[in-house]
Amino acid sequence: MDRQAHWQRVYTTHTERDVSWFETMPTVSLQLMEAAGLTAETCVLDVGGGDSHLVDALSAKGLNCLAVLDVSEAALQRAQARLGEAASVPTWIAADVTGEWSLKPMDIWHDRAVFHFLTAPDDRARYLAHMRQILKRDGTAIIATFAPDGPEKCSGLPVARYSPEELARELGPAFRLIESVPHIHQTPWGTSQSFQYSRFARVH
Repeated sequence: MDRQAHWQRVYTTHTERDVSWFETMPTVSLQLMEAAGLTAETCVLDVGGGDSHLVDALSAKGLNCLAVLDVSEAALQRAQARLGEAASVPTWIAADVTGEWSLKPMDIWHDRAVFHFLTAPDDRARYLAHMRQILKRDGTAIIATFAPDGPEKCSGLPVARYSPEELARELGPAFRLIESVPHIHQTPWGTSQSFQYSRFARVH
C-alpha cells in the first residue's frame, strides 16, 4: 500500500471535519505535555500532525521550536494556510515517518494515531529508530493509539490496537511508561472511538 498516495488522497478530498480524527482542541495531548514539563523553550515534534490544531495551541503558548511531520504534503499545506504568518515558525516535514528524514534533537515526540497504522514489524522498527535518534536523552514520548476495544480500521486501513502495557513492550527498554490516559474520542458525526494515550520517558 502506498501510504503517501492514500493520505494525499484523503486530505485532498475531505475537509478537516470530514475525517474521524478531527478535534477542535487536542486537550489530552496538551495535558500530557504539561505533565512532562512543557515550557515556551520546549522543542516539540508532532508526528503525523497533518492539519491538526496542536501546532496552533503550542504556538499560542509561545513555543518557537516546533516541527510537524506528515506523509501528506496537502495536509501540511492546509495547516500552513490556517496558521498564516505563524506558519513560518514550525519546521514542516513532508515524509513517511518510516522513511528517510532528519531533524535536530527534540524534547517531546508526540504521535496521535500514527503508530497504530504500522502493522508491519519492519515499519515499527524504522519508526522506533527515528524516535531514538530524535528524542533527547531526557525526552518524552507521547503516543496515542486505539485501545484494545477501539476500532479495527481507520480510513479504510487496518490498525494495531494497544493497551499501555502492550505499547510499552513494543517500544522496548529505551522507554519507560510514566502514565496512561484512556480517552473516548467523539468523531465529528457523533460516534465514539476508544483511545489510550501513554507518556513515556526516554531511559538513559
